[in-house]
Amino acid sequence: MTTFSPLADAQKPRGAFAVENIGLAIDGRDILKDVSLSFPAGEVVALVGHNGSGKSSLLKILARQVNATAGQTSFDGKPLRQYEDRAFARAVAYLPQDLGTGADMTIRELVACGRYPWHGALGRFTDGDRAKVDEALRLTHLEVFADRLVGTLSGGERQRAWLAMLVAQDAQCLLLDEPTAALDVAHQMEVLSLVRRLVHEGGRSVVIVLHDINMAARFCDRIHALKNGRVVASGLPGDVLEPETLHRIYGIDMNVIAAPEMAHPIAYAR
Repeated sequence: MTTFSPLADAQKPRGAFAVENIGLAIDGRDILKDVSLSFPAGEVVALVGHNGSGKSSLLKILARQVNATAGQTSFDGKPLRQYEDRAFARAVAYLPQDLGTGADMTIRELVACGRYPWHGALGRFTDGDRAKVDEALRLTHLEVFADRLVGTLSGGERQRAWLAMLVAQDAQCLLLDEPTAALDVAHQMEVLSLVRRLVHEGGRSVVIVLHDINMAARFCDRIHALKNGRVVASGLPGDVLEPETLHRIYGIDMNVIAAPEMAHPIAYAR
C-alpha cells in the first residue's frame, strides 16, 4: 500500500485539496475519525468503501456543505474557511447524489446555471457566459440535445447534462458524489470516460465517490478507501487492488486476476 502525506507543501500543485486529522461527529456518533489525505490537482481521485464508511460525508466537507468538527481542510494551500463563498464556488463545483431538480428545464438552461457564481442572480448573462455554456455542451457532446427537457433524457444523458453545468461553472475542481449510481454498465462507462477526459484534456481535478472498485481502478489515478470513518488504504489503483488490501476495505475475501489489456488487475469476490 502506498500512502501520501497531505502536508507535503513543497511544489504542491495548484488546486490540490488536503485534509489533516479531519473528524466529524453527529449526535455523539463519529462519522469520520482522524482522516488525513491529499487530493492532488490534475488527477481523478476516487473515494471508495462500503455504505456508511464516510465517503459522502468527506466529500461534503470538501464542498463546504458540512463543517468538520475536528482538523483542517485546505484547497490550493488555503484553509477552506478563508474563502469567500463566491470565490470558492468559482474554484470548486459540487454534484450531490440527489439530482431531483431541473427536470422541467432545457439542457441549455440547466448548463447556464453553472454561470451563476460568475454573475449572480441579478447579473447580466454576457456573451462570455454564453460561450462557456456552448463550450460545455460541446465538450459533453450535448449540442444536439440542448433544447430538450432534462426530464426526457436517459440516465446517462442526464448525468452528462449535470456534468456540463459543472464544466460551464469553469471550476478547477469537480466534486462528484456517486454520479454513476443507478446507471447500467454502458452508461457508467460513458459518464466515467467523460469525467476522465474532462480532467486530462481540460486541466481540471476530480474527487469522485464510487462503489465499484474496478471502475475506480479503471478510470481514476488514485484511490482513497474509508471504513467506519477511517482511512484503511490509499494509493495507486495497482497498489489498492491486492487481496489483503481489499479485505481490509470490504471485510470479505477477494481475489484479483491480471487483465493484459489494462494497467491494473480486476478484483472479484470469492
